[in-house]
Amino acid sequence: MSSKQSVTVIGLGPMGQAMSHALLDKGHPVTVWNRTPSRADALVARGAVLAKSAEDALTASELVVLSLTDYDTMYAVLEPASHALAGRVLVNLSSDTPEKTRAGARWVSEHGGVHLTGGVNASPSGIGQPGASTFYSGPREVFEAHRSTLEVLTDTDYRGDDPGLAALLYQILVSMFWTSVLGYWQAIALADANGLTAADVLPHATELLTGMPDFLSVYAERIDAGEHGGDVERLAMGMASVEHVLHTNADAGVDTTLPAAVAALFRRGMDAGHGADSASSLVELMKTPTA
Repeated sequence: MSSKQSVTVIGLGPMGQAMSHALLDKGHPVTVWNRTPSRADALVARGAVLAKSAEDALTASELVVLSLTDYDTMYAVLEPASHALAGRVLVNLSSDTPEKTRAGARWVSEHGGVHLTGGVNASPSGIGQPGASTFYSGPREVFEAHRSTLEVLTDTDYRGDDPGLAALLYQILVSMFWTSVLGYWQAIALADANGLTAADVLPHATELLTGMPDFLSVYAERIDAGEHGGDVERLAMGMASVEHVLHTNADAGVDTTLPAAVAALFRRGMDAGHGADSASSLVELMKTPTA
């Protein structure tokens, strides 16, 4: 028999499958369950046990990893088997808002289980590989008790007792990721309209992003100090720049939804009287919703 901790994985999308394989690689007994059982075929061939029901999956292991679309899916899967949550540690790696995460943690606790929130900062291919990490929040003693098993999946970054904090940090990074990727795709669409390829753009995009950490560091210090002076750059300069981007895309006949939204935000800053301030002054506008 294995001396490694038994783990149940519920949800066998690409991430759940990658985590199950990583646990099997390290010798952990793994029980899996998915609403489409055939997704478990490759894992079962490697020695995983396919539970017949969500209830059986919960009772198979003290440590249960959830890899589902969101918390509504968690309720749909687990509510019929909620009596089996007692005594279980539910490591919920499903994405959702911090408030829904806190409510989910309370729901698990009401049924006798313990909830650890996880926000995975890796793609499925990064699971079990160096450099991947996951935010965790929830009861520290429970996290520490299972830390060595969780580190089979990724490095761990424990952020405190609040179950919503790991979800918040995850959503902050996801917000940056998708906005940045959309900017890249907008650039490729513009390039394509002018006879260039994604491969033509790639080295220049890479060079731009390589310099971004220093750029962000300067702004972080100034923003935290509440300093938005226009001594380095000015919002008015940025306004002209983003309008040039918008018009270049329009002239090329590509979709302008994204550059138009950027230009609209800069115009709000100008209308609020920040033309002589740094473009970082837009942060203050973005802290409150539009009327």
